[in-house]
Amino acid sequence: MTLEEKAAQLGSVNADRLLENDELDDEAVEEWLEHGIGHFTRLGGEGGLSPADAARIANELQTYLREETRLGIPAIPHEECLSGYMGPNATTFPQMIGMASSWNPDLLRTVTETIRGELEGIGTTHALSPVLDVARDLRWGRVEETFGEDPYLVSEMAAAYVNGLQGEGRADGISATLKHFVGHGATDGGKNRSSLNVGPRELREVHLFPYEAVISEANAESVMNAYHDIDGVPCASSEWLLTDVLRGEFGFDGTVVSDYYSVRHLVTEHGTANTKREAGVQSLEAGIDVELPYTEYYGEHLVEAVEEGELAEETLDESVRRVLREKFRKGVFDDPIVDEDAATDAFHTEEARTVTRRAARESMTLLKNEGDLLPLDVDSVAVVGPKADDTKELMGDYAYAAHYPEEEYEADAITPLEALGAREDLEVLHEPGCTISGPSTDGFDAAASAAEDADVTLAFVGARSAVDFSDVDEEQRKKPSVPTSGEGCDVTDLGLPGVQEELVSRLLETETPVVVVLVSGKPHAIEWMAEDVPAILYAWLPGDEGGPAIADVLFGEYAPGGKLPVSLPKSVGQLPVYYNRKANTANKDYVYTDGEPVYPFGYGLSYTEFEYDAVSLSANAVAPLETITASITVTNVGDRAGDEVVQLYTRAANPSQARPIQELQGFERVPLESGESKRVTFELSATQLAYHDLDMNLAVEEGPYEVRIGRSAADIVASEELEVTATKTVPKTGRAYFTETTVEDIE
Repeated sequence: MTLEEKAAQLGSVNADRLLENDELDDEAVEEWLEHGIGHFTRLGGEGGLSPADAARIANELQTYLREETRLGIPAIPHEECLSGYMGPNATTFPQMIGMASSWNPDLLRTVTETIRGELEGIGTTHALSPVLDVARDLRWGRVEETFGEDPYLVSEMAAAYVNGLQGEGRADGISATLKHFVGHGATDGGKNRSSLNVGPRELREVHLFPYEAVISEANAESVMNAYHDIDGVPCASSEWLLTDVLRGEFGFDGTVVSDYYSVRHLVTEHGTANTKREAGVQSLEAGIDVELPYTEYYGEHLVEAVEEGELAEETLDESVRRVLREKFRKGVFDDPIVDEDAATDAFHTEEARTVTRRAARESMTLLKNEGDLLPLDVDSVAVVGPKADDTKELMGDYAYAAHYPEEEYEADAITPLEALGAREDLEVLHEPGCTISGPSTDGFDAAASAAEDADVTLAFVGARSAVDFSDVDEEQRKKPSVPTSGEGCDVTDLGLPGVQEELVSRLLETETPVVVVLVSGKPHAIEWMAEDVPAILYAWLPGDEGGPAIADVLFGEYAPGGKLPVSLPKSVGQLPVYYNRKANTANKDYVYTDGEPVYPFGYGLSYTEFEYDAVSLSANAVAPLETITASITVTNVGDRAGDEVVQLYTRAANPSQARPIQELQGFERVPLESGESKRVTFELSATQLAYHDLDMNLAVEEGPYEVRIGRSAADIVASEELEVTATKTVPKTGRAYFTETTVEDIE
């Protein structure tokens, strides 16, 4: 291979540079593909192509590479698929904060297996998901993309996501990309792309842990660097992070792709490079194999750097080998051509509809139900609020409809208003009341009048989700639907945007009971609502089947079983409020408020009640590399079926360091019929109790611990003492990342 051909394999080209009116621009194709190419960037999604056209364009480009370039090397087509393929006609599933609320990794695996089918239909072999950022600052707009605030929950859900997308082996499925490596969920001020400043233990035990676990247990095939710097070193140029830790310590053998434009940011944001060549060399030497979304700082700049002795050709060769290895593993050398006629049939299948409705149902999280107001048994409802009748309002920021909020694109989704209107013998009165973020209260009286004429009021409220609204001008900010959740939509206020809170207050002045349905990916501060509103349901961003799923829960066809993956604060000034803070943080109050969240991590109600017996350990003492089991029986003592999430926590009772007050170590979502009991057994390795000692070695420390079972982090129902008999460093091959769980029926 020539230098130009090698460098080309580390580059990419996006749809905007290749397409004109849904057809290939022949001159652009020749310009960009002369020496080959590493990746095709979002041909279908960015190109706005139908599935059939996306498959056709991919085929035409792969054919060009095979027949018109000297080496005939096909490309890796990649797409975004966080809550489903981010392109036209795709099925949209609940945003990941909602999937985390299901606490059901098996369900998420089914979701991503379904996503995989649509991606394969258009020839995609690589996907830029999932997000493993641990959400520690709720002001950050991208919290909705995450699996929440806890590293263990993030790891379990992310591993399931990867397993569903990639399949059983390297030759199967779609390469998953773990992002954003690392710590993007805890940056300064909750601002996207700002600096991360954490200690080495927190970096490893909280932010790096999910990557290590998912690479080890799910064999993730790709990693994407984060935008920010860590203690002054940009992730995009950190050899310690991308090579020493990722490849050396974690044993990762896949490809590292750049977050879009992050190589450029070394010049434009970080200032650590002055030229394109300098930035390209820094990134490649650090360990970024492929520049995305298009070749700008790699390509000819890497060629020149090798020719002038600024870059070792061996470094270039190593990244080329990784890219070619992925192409062989994913079968693009064998046959990159897909069946264009079958592409459309892969989308929006009945099976996909069934899966997304189940996922939406299981994500529903009931926070309050005063007087058993829910499930509803009424003849009429007033449907109020700006989230009731807009399909885009059901979508997360990386759904196609929400990613392009200003475009006229009708998502194939069912709104709450539509779903409620389809119910027999139910009178539906609809008044929006207000817009998402606009200041007008002109619709309040009409909304209150509708409420007074109905048996119950359903207020659908929340933030709008989209991408990159942090740098809009003042005129745009005055629009009635400004996004305040999603990438680049960071906030300083966790309340409902616009006048939505005032609308709810106005509705509470009527004599009609009010149910607030939060259709939002933003974890809102809702202390006042928790005090004043009779019933609160967090529907998150439930996707295509969100409307029917919400209606199913409100009217009792399905009992809610979701649990919070984040702690909901009383106010933004309470942050940080995540459950596993250290005692000296968690136990301190402010002058006018305490330090506890309004609703804690792991919290969620049902339409039935569950009781637990005592937790039983297989032993009360364990050697540092041995395993014990913790078992507990849970019984549905209510009069209807429901799901309970049994949560396993541990606490170091007398550690040599300041440690989190408790840490999640396992969980299981258990369906139970009325009167049914099941025995849940957790197999816990003592290595899961390990933390980094004074020399930064991962070690299990001798001493007392507590094994806890909880309904939530704040509602521990049973506990048992456990003694670790010795201190020992954990060998790499001896570490357990996940707790194995079994569930037995009790006669």
